[in-house]
Amino acid sequence: MSSSTPLDSAAAAKAAYEAARNKPFPQTIFTAPHLRWAVIGCGVIANQMAQTFALAGRHLAGVANRTYEKAADFARTYHVSNVYSSFDELYADPTIDAIYITTPHNTHIDFLRGALAAGKHVLCEKAITLNSAELAEARKLAAANNVVLMDATTVLHMPLYRELKRRANSGEFGHLNLAQVNFGSYKEYGDLTNRFYNPKLAGGAMLDIGVYALSIARLFMDGAPTEMVSLSNRAVTGVDETSGFVTRNDAGQLGVFSLSLHSKQPKRAMLSFDRCYLEIMEYPRADRATIVWMDDGRREIVECGEEAYALAYEAADLERAVAGSEEERKLITYASDVMDVMTRLRYDWGVYYPEEAEVAAAAGATVAGA
Repeated sequence: MSSSTPLDSAAAAKAAYEAARNKPFPQTIFTAPHLRWAVIGCGVIANQMAQTFALAGRHLAGVANRTYEKAADFARTYHVSNVYSSFDELYADPTIDAIYITTPHNTHIDFLRGALAAGKHVLCEKAITLNSAELAEARKLAAANNVVLMDATTVLHMPLYRELKRRANSGEFGHLNLAQVNFGSYKEYGDLTNRFYNPKLAGGAMLDIGVYALSIARLFMDGAPTEMVSLSNRAVTGVDETSGFVTRNDAGQLGVFSLSLHSKQPKRAMLSFDRCYLEIMEYPRADRATIVWMDDGRREIVECGEEAYALAYEAADLERAVAGSEEERKLITYASDVMDVMTRLRYDWGVYYPEEAEVAAAAGATVAGA
């Protein structure tokens, strides 16, 4: 592979980790009192979190997985203290403060119910739930148990966006008028049982990559979309494969989005303000943006944070939220706005998962793959 060939997400994350492994970990990331963390699931993203903790000189305190042997292997690899024989055993452990859920989308709500009801703070991988009804239920449960629920979508946590948003909120950029956001991957059709195309694993472009595109636009907009129009093509399995959609909120801010699981395109976000536009490439874990100023065409490079620490920023944000920071606590409202859009669009396209059979029946539709 040439150095100019873009890496896929997993390879890019691995390369970033390797580059950071022998560097001093920034002491400015974890600023709140440390929590004792456990992880549910032992897949790629769980391994990345364990590696991230190791960079910071920390370790996960517990792991639970559907297969005990896999959890035990994970614990040996990453020096995890506790391996649980059941998820209920994890929920009941008083030494665990926070749980990171890394399993497929359609399993999240069950784990959220168990963890939140047990009084655990939760960081949940994207997509945080299947639909807006499930997320509303989870938020209500978190509030009832006085714990923090946080969406792990990286866009919500990268320091670059905090800095750009600070400048946008100060009025420096002027009013945001338009966001244009692309995300395209090329996933082979060979194995349609994989998580990308399998409706039984909540496959489809919207929940897998659309969450990033919608999140970056929502972060900078004045309010949630109130109008949307769209077109979508479905894979043979019935899940959404390629789509284009436009949203508008009450402030007149437009979002234009292009997604595909079977057509490669750059991960590019362009945010157009009165005085400048921002361009961010590889935006899910970006640490660099370009500002092009309208008055003189000047290009300003903004660098903030580091891609390698993307998951550290997530965990640190949850710890700050638990410590009382309102800035981090309100991130769940962005996640809810994004989930509302994703749910509405999927239902407009007739894409329902098996867990949504009752909703599909009420709409006179069938579940994907049925």
